[in-house]
Amino acid sequence: MKWVYLAAGIALCLKILFFPDPDLNLTDVSIVETIVQDSGVPNAVSGIIFRNRLYDTIFEVVVFTLAILGVRFLLADERPTCTVYQFNDGPSIVLARLGATISALISIELAIRGHLSPGGGFAAGVAGGTAIGLVAITSSPQWMEAIYQRWHAATWEKISVLVFIVLAGLSLVGIEPPHGEVGTLISGGWIPILNILVAIKVALGSWAAILLFIRYRGLL
Repeated sequence: MKWVYLAAGIALCLKILFFPDPDLNLTDVSIVETIVQDSGVPNAVSGIIFRNRLYDTIFEVVVFTLAILGVRFLLADERPTCTVYQFNDGPSIVLARLGATISALISIELAIRGHLSPGGGFAAGVAGGTAIGLVAITSSPQWMEAIYQRWHAATWEKISVLVFIVLAGLSLVGIEPPHGEVGTLISGGWIPILNILVAIKVALGSWAAILLFIRYRGLL
């Protein structure tokens, strides 16, 4: 019987490969053009992430939040490391701080203009987390922790997630601002705001994870 199932599976694969769907006609308008027209932004990837598959994006953001909570839970019972070894030579510090500045600027650019050019909220958040990591390897853990607490980064991270879910819900039910002119900074409805919220959430979440791993695992 297993050979019958195997033959049926092979036949189905061959059908998909060599016998395309006759009802599928892509000659008039390409898929990319359709997505751009539907989302109102020239970056079709942002249109897919924040419109066509917004359900999936919501849960991706939630999963990232749960990952940060998981790190806190797993390391909660461990003893903080006594000694944190860091870069202390001048050239390494200068290069790390320079790289952090460049990464931070790239993060801002990707967050604000991610719907117009290659980039987006997730890429912006990764760039922001990279900037924070480069500062962390050349700075005191106590100083990094103090800044994290002073600016209430954990609170802002949670707020960004909640606002993202609310705006995504409004978008899913069809409530959104006008798309505007394609190619302008203010276009695409909620997409530019969702990009910025995801960037904030990923960057601040990365900051929290970096501080936790430095505290309990050291740095180098």
